Amino acid sequence: MNVSEPEAPARPPRFSIIITFYNQRDFIKDALDSALALRNAGLEIIAVDDASTDGSQEILKQYQGSVQVVCLETNQGACAARNRGASLATGDYLVFLDGDDAFLPWALDVYARIVQTKKPKMILGTMWWFEGALSAVPPGATPREITTVDYGDYLRRDRPFGNSASALVIARESFEDVHGWQADFFPLEDQDLALRLGVAGRTIQILGPPTVLHRAHGSYTVKNALACIRAVDDLHRKERQGVYPGGGRRRLERRALIGGVAIHWTRRAAKSGMYGNAFTLVARGWPMILAAVSRRVAVVLKGRQPSETIKMKI
Repeated sequence: MNVSEPEAPARPPRFSIIITFYNQRDFIKDALDSALALRNAGLEIIAVDDASTDGSQEILKQYQGSVQVVCLETNQGACAARNRGASLATGDYLVFLDGDDAFLPWALDVYARIVQTKKPKMILGTMWWFEGALSAVPPGATPREITTVDYGDYLRRDRPFGNSASALVIARESFEDVHGWQADFFPLEDQDLALRLGVAGRTIQILGPPTVLHRAHGSYTVKNALACIRAVDDLHRKERQGVYPGGGRRRLERRALIGGVAIHWTRRAAKSGMYGNAFTLVARGWPMILAAVSRRVAVVLKGRQPSETIKMKI
């Protein structure tokens, strides 16, 4: 494994950005340039290439000196690559970015303002989906305020959230407490990590503005519906085995979140004509689905956790 390191900063940064790549030569420049454009905030950038075979490492060499570059000798998978990057991080917060995504210009300013005012254990970002060239995406005006929801912890989340590694900002100590990403859980590994962080503490969900540009393309993971359906079964299994925190007292909240995922993939399976898979998801996960439906009814009757506005510093 080859590692190149830029000159060490004078003091530990607030944020460590960890960008992972595997055969994403066409997207590397977008991801890294978007991170480097955030240099006005205290941060370090760690790029991990997961043994790409498409020439990605040649592009990464251009960034040595400004980015800490790690080139793995064998392909280990996205979760292991992220863990490798996290093991080198020195920031208070870990900011993950998949190699086919990119930051919006104000992302770190938004995260820094939330950290300053809320000191959360986890931030749930909002993504702006796009297809095609990044240059065709208008960045929009710099936001003047942030709309957030403040939860006691992740299990209390009562609003939709587009789970993705690129939408997660995690306090490094909390990440280390749960031993990071589970290397053999993929896809839906972001769902699994969030659940394992379920009682870590204060969780802030950003309703706006978006902070990440999330690219949809031909090899996009969630287009592999069968793999995602199998991963939902794994979430069910781990919940039944008592892997996720909170004990019996938080069972309904955990199962409601997992049930929401099961409902989504049941619908996706049915729309794709995978009726057998849809039936299996319902048959195996009906307690989770029932919990999700019950939770949604309760939210309708009682209302959601109110949102609040945080002013950006001008």
